[in-house]
Amino acid sequence: MAYVIPPPPVVTLPVRDTSDLFPVHRIFCVGRNYAEHAREMGHDPDREPPFFFMKPADALVPGGGAFPYPARSENVHFELELVVALAEGGREIAVERALEHVFGYAVGLDMTRRDRQDEAKQARRPWEVAKAFDRSAPCSALAPARAVGHPERGRIRLEVNGSPRQDGDLGQMIWKTPEVIAHLSRLFTLAPGDLVFTGTPAGVGAVQRGDVLLGRIEGIGELRVEVV
Repeated sequence: MAYVIPPPPVVTLPVRDTSDLFPVHRIFCVGRNYAEHAREMGHDPDREPPFFFMKPADALVPGGGAFPYPARSENVHFELELVVALAEGGREIAVERALEHVFGYAVGLDMTRRDRQDEAKQARRPWEVAKAFDRSAPCSALAPARAVGHPERGRIRLEVNGSPRQDGDLGQMIWKTPEVIAHLSRLFTLAPGDLVFTGTPAGVGAVQRGDVLLGRIEGIGELRVEVV
């Protein structure tokens, strides 16, 4: 038996300080997981349970680099996030066991067509056009948990052209990493290779062609992206 077309390539992320590669299965993203960001988007963070959306694995820009400004949009935003990479999957994962499923962590950007997202919200339509477009998920190399532990706190900061735009702490997440994994596993059967973007702090904003974005998460790494 042969494939009738060439199979798509495996999408991978580099593993920091090694020549190893992490194969990516799916990308899940948590919406409005920092209180101040929820407020700046017009929502009450004290009343909303976690919700999720997805990006295709081939939306990744592994290691950062060039982010092509997408067509059919005039308002594209950055959202800096801690990314969790799963080495083990499962269903109904207990919060107390969730971190045992984690391979490592990375610095990611959930790039968003805000104009298309606003249109979708008004029409009560899905967000894929706003969130799942080509190269919408730049992501740094993975830092293995065996080397960096499981961060509960740590500065998360984004600069655009050298000026600070987002500056928060992982401890400000409404739903912590183990809670996110546990809740997600009640909705999906998680699998090795799944990534979870865990939400962004306040300060999101628009990018322009030529902008250079530099994101850092304390103890995890950094991500440099140029808008082209």
